[in-house]
Amino acid sequence: MSKMATRILPAHSLPTEALPSSSRSLEFAKQAGIVVGASLFVALCARVTVPLPFTPVPLTMQNFGVLAVGLMLGSRRGFAALALYLAEGAAGLPVFSPSVLGGGIAQILGPTGGFLMAYPLVAFVAGWLYERNSTRALPRFLWAAVSSTAAEIVLFAGGLSWLALQTHSIALAIRLGLYWFIFAEIIKILMAAAVASRWDTLSGAHSKHAD
Repeated sequence: MSKMATRILPAHSLPTEALPSSSRSLEFAKQAGIVVGASLFVALCARVTVPLPFTPVPLTMQNFGVLAVGLMLGSRRGFAALALYLAEGAAGLPVFSPSVLGGGIAQILGPTGGFLMAYPLVAFVAGWLYERNSTRALPRFLWAAVSSTAAEIVLFAGGLSWLALQTHSIALAIRLGLYWFIFAEIIKILMAAAVASRWDTLSGAHSKHAD
């Protein structure tokens, strides 16, 4: 197995099909474990939630988890992790932010459902854009922040569209689902960019040391 394949989280992992056949099962199990672990990481972030009395959309660290997973795992594994996360929630596992709806399908179809359903695409966009900076033309942190910002646009496009369908008002959806969260989302973008760029730097240094 190549040294590059031993790296766990960076986005530019060696495809499983490029490995010798004797190593493919082990590599597949490792990648599956990473995806499952990432879905559980987002579930842990979802437990950090502050309900707001004037909107059905809570303040939560869930979005940070989605961005971090997308940036660190890359587009394909990030998408897989968040698709698994939705499947876990739909099956009734307590992985979503605490809600009066009680989780499960009811929460996916509730006021915050648009945000939840957008998560796989959000992780994909963050990871895909971050992977495009393979030449390192821009500093890691700056490109991670740009990638996260684009992913957040996708997140709020989905979340606000769903909320507008439920409230029958675009203006009300924006008031309930956007204005109160702009500053917090900027903080989450910067946090995810810092974590991903730092991890990328450490992983690159470790790889060079191993060489």
